[in-house]
Amino acid sequence: MTHPVLVSRNVAVITGGASGIGLAAAKAFLKLGLRVAIADLPGEKLAAAEQELGALGVALAVPTDVSLKESLAHLEKVVLDQLGPINVLMNNAAISPSTDVFGPAEAWSAMLGTNLLGVIHGTQIIGPGMVASGKPGLIINTGSKQGITMPPGNPAYNIAKAGIKAFTEALQHQLRNTDGCKIAAHLLIPGFVYTGLTARGRAEKPAAAWTAEQTVDFMLESLDRGDFYILCPDNDVPRAVDERRILWAAGDIVENRPPLSRWHADHAAAFAAFAATED
Repeated sequence: MTHPVLVSRNVAVITGGASGIGLAAAKAFLKLGLRVAIADLPGEKLAAAEQELGALGVALAVPTDVSLKESLAHLEKVVLDQLGPINVLMNNAAISPSTDVFGPAEAWSAMLGTNLLGVIHGTQIIGPGMVASGKPGLIINTGSKQGITMPPGNPAYNIAKAGIKAFTEALQHQLRNTDGCKIAAHLLIPGFVYTGLTARGRAEKPAAAWTAEQTVDFMLESLDRGDFYILCPDNDVPRAVDERRILWAAGDIVENRPPLSRWHADHAAAFAAFAATED
């Protein structure tokens, strides 16, 4: 089965499309016959991606800074002019500088500007035209498990991804309650994926990680099923483990435990026992 929106000659826009999950999604969409526009920062990586994608179908690369509304407005205009009405929007652009609660404001601004505001801006600028068209469409926002279970180490990244979860839930609620709207929103929640963003100097994919292509294949299967939460496993963490981690994180509030109790010395044994049990 193929999702009815992911069909020949429909148009997909993918931010952060020059590498990683975005590039893998662009290839998959092109193979399904869609026309694809990738948006990313200008440079050799974007030019190389456009050339690679051009061998697969109709592909357009548009230099874009998703933290700037005017840049996304330019993206929309170029795509409408050159490819036509937009049927799929994948807000996927992300960066991952190191952050600390008391760290430099510049790192926080860059992270939130790209990872969170980029998703919000993309939806607010391109989404209304998709809704007004009256045609079926998809808005796919790339979140992260880190925005749900909040592992310590990079708070700005977690906050941005948590914001994407909340925003995409609100978006889908509004879309399904808008008369005549045929647009559906979905939250992509990758597992451990080996990309330029996660390589951390490694030249080879760790055994635990999925490839970007595996993640996109899982996304397409999930879209066919109509899943809103596209919770991806990887080679190390199956869905059952993710479910226990997510339930434990929610339980911090219900049980009035310390925040991030999964990493708290006084609760580590209790979490391990909880994670080992099955409902």
